Amino acid sequence: MEGGGGGGGKPSLQVVYQAVQALYHDPDPSGKERASCWLGELQRSVHAWEISDQLLQIRQDVESCYFAAQTMKMKIQTSFYELPTDSHASLRDSLLSHIQNLKDLSPVIVTQLALAIADLALQMASWKGCVQTLVEKYSNDVTSLPFLLEILTVLPEEVHSRSLRIGANRRTEIIEDLAYYSSTVISLLMTCVEKVGNDEKMLIKIFRCLGSWFNLGVLDSTFMANSKLLSLLFEVLQQDKTSSNLHEAASDCVCSALYAIENVETNLPLALQLFQGVLTLETAYHMAVAREDLDKVLNYCRVFTELCETFLDKIVCTPGQGLGDLRTLELLLICAGHPQYEVVEISFNFWYRLGEHLYKTDDAVIHSIFKAYIQRLLHALARHCQLDSDHEGVPEETDDFGEFRMRVSDLVKDLIFLVGSVECFAQLYATLKDGNPPWEVTEAVLFIMASIAKSVDQENNPTLVEVLEGVVRLPETVHTAVRYTSIELVGEMSEVVDRNPQFLDPVLGYLMKGLCDRRLASAAAKAIHNICSVCRDHMAQHFNGLLEIARSLDSFTLSPEAAVGLLKGTALVLARLPLEKIAECLSELCAVQVMALKKLLSQEPSNGLSSDPTVPLDRLAVIFRHTNPIVENGQIHPCQKVIQEIWPVLSETLNKHSADNRIVERCCRCLRFAVRCVGKGSAALLQPLVTQMVNVYRAHQHSCFLYLGSILVDEYGMEEGCRQGLLDMLQALCIPTFQLLEQPNGLQNHPDTVDDLFRLATRFIQRSPVTLLRSQVMIPILQWAIAATTLDHRDANCSVMKFLRDLIHTGVANDTFCRWLENSLKSLPKETTGGAIQVTHKQLTDFHKQVTSAEECKQVCWALRDFTRLFR
Repeated sequence: MEGGGGGGGKPSLQVVYQAVQALYHDPDPSGKERASCWLGELQRSVHAWEISDQLLQIRQDVESCYFAAQTMKMKIQTSFYELPTDSHASLRDSLLSHIQNLKDLSPVIVTQLALAIADLALQMASWKGCVQTLVEKYSNDVTSLPFLLEILTVLPEEVHSRSLRIGANRRTEIIEDLAYYSSTVISLLMTCVEKVGNDEKMLIKIFRCLGSWFNLGVLDSTFMANSKLLSLLFEVLQQDKTSSNLHEAASDCVCSALYAIENVETNLPLALQLFQGVLTLETAYHMAVAREDLDKVLNYCRVFTELCETFLDKIVCTPGQGLGDLRTLELLLICAGHPQYEVVEISFNFWYRLGEHLYKTDDAVIHSIFKAYIQRLLHALARHCQLDSDHEGVPEETDDFGEFRMRVSDLVKDLIFLVGSVECFAQLYATLKDGNPPWEVTEAVLFIMASIAKSVDQENNPTLVEVLEGVVRLPETVHTAVRYTSIELVGEMSEVVDRNPQFLDPVLGYLMKGLCDRRLASAAAKAIHNICSVCRDHMAQHFNGLLEIARSLDSFTLSPEAAVGLLKGTALVLARLPLEKIAECLSELCAVQVMALKKLLSQEPSNGLSSDPTVPLDRLAVIFRHTNPIVENGQIHPCQKVIQEIWPVLSETLNKHSADNRIVERCCRCLRFAVRCVGKGSAALLQPLVTQMVNVYRAHQHSCFLYLGSILVDEYGMEEGCRQGLLDMLQALCIPTFQLLEQPNGLQNHPDTVDDLFRLATRFIQRSPVTLLRSQVMIPILQWAIAATTLDHRDANCSVMKFLRDLIHTGVANDTFCRWLENSLKSLPKETTGGAIQVTHKQLTDFHKQVTSAEECKQVCWALRDFTRLFR
């Protein structure tokens, strides 16, 4: 396979055939891999056009034709500029010839060729009225109808394809053109229905095509309201004998139609037809349930949900009247009663939106109308959240059902205001207190109670206290899942504990029992963290107990997040201790982690033990981050001494692992929070820290050093005595950074470095602009900023833009930037390769004015967003 794709000459067809055969049939995976790479190179070469065309003409086998059709589509999407304008028409004629000749070979080949034709039509400005051309050419031949429908299906879909950069102007022109010819397509679809009768495959194609045109939003709603296609859709959905594939296609099409009439008032005739049509499907839904046909049940639920989404405004503004008819909600509640949780889950987005609309409406009368519906929904959701009665152990949180329960929890929180959290909480508790339900019912009720506990009004609410009292008395003999969820409930009730401190001891005792059980330990740790966060003052007396837990953290079976959470809670309580006690207690809290780091440093690397210091580093970082005592002016920060004592260990760890980006990042993160913790109190560390950062960065360009540098500039940039030292740091860090970015594709390969470099430069502009603007390093930084404006990486681009914005706002560089922007805009292409207008002169001048006169960053972002659409 020598001399293939890339820069060589055109390979022979025989060699291409061999590569395609190897790709599909070589038993050796490395042979397949080589063939794939070679064919990929061929696809990227200019020879791919001619070779694909020849392969499609010869039609040797399915594999080579599929490769050729896919290549043709890819070339049109990504390399259309390679073709001279006068070859566009012959390419079109060739593709139409191929799709006609290959129509019976394989549906996937037809789809690829249809996409190629559609993408060509969208880019080829000289092909006017392509829909009319295609319909006139092929509609009278029954054997051509399948591929004609395929082209007409993908054509509207490709208008908004991310693979095609046709620009907003051309896109608008195309949509107007397709709207003009939409009646031609509908007439064709009607003719097809008459010709094909009950041919299921063709009906699926017809519905897919109709749905595609609905999705583009170009069909005339009055015309469609009276179309037989609409009544056919509902006829198919009402029939019990409809196959699964046809049922799905019809459901998709109805959903597309409902989505297309989002603005109900302007599409009233069609809205009425769809509304009445969907309401007739209730019986068919019950039949699908009786037959246990889950696919059809899911389809009906999708249609019912889309109906509610479309008429949401009507439902909220005129509930029970006209198109606000609440039978729509009844349909969703019927679906909520289905035993499979996947069915009700489809409707979640609608219920979220309904809650959001009603919250904004803030009308008690309207809220009362929906209360009963939401209560029924919550009862159904509580039932769906029940674990199987033979479930053992704690509830799984990461499987599909666990994720469903999390979504239920979020939904309940959003809807609870409609039924009243106090009332709902009391009702849920009553079902546990008055009855003796099975464990799985108890657990599900506790789960829903945990979702709403924080929103229950604390004032004079004896139920909350009674629940807390009852939960902490639960015997250890109850099902593990019940204990697990009750621990989560206690964690959510931390505000109740804060108001009723007499419960603090029994609550902590209950959670400590959970902490000692490996199955419950992480949940208990999270609950203790919550109690520490909310009851900081009350927990101060228990600090020694927390310290004991922190010292023996690894003796509990905790997830890394739970262990860090416990330390966070401990640090939050530590910050509330008397100032004179904080230094000693912080030293003790850090001691275990410092000892772990020292032990790792003294270890010989070859003794087989892990020398990874990330766990103690992460734990120290969380302690520094959340130990924020209130320090008055003039007082020495109590954490200052401890951080100075720990610095040598962190410094040595950084040196030992200087080549390992992951560990260096953790070291920098730890140092960042240490500096933030004591602020100006870390001045003694500034010189040794900067020296070490610069020395390590010369050898290993970890971008986190640039980030840490930005923190130092933020803290010390306004201190007169520190400015020169910080500028020296910036200049020293810039030398290896620029060398890194000067490598081939340097900007693209190192977006994190770009992000952190301009974060550092921005901090200088904010804290000490004159220092930076007078320095030698300013010019190359500005040059790199301009080069990086085209970088396709969100965070890096955002940092660059923020730097340029702040620089312009200093007033120094405004004229330079305006001239640069004007010249850059002038160099942009005004037309696409296909001859369509890419950007007008007015659009260029408007954009220039918007950017240069912007007062805020978001105005520049909006202008950029709208402008880039012209080139996408």
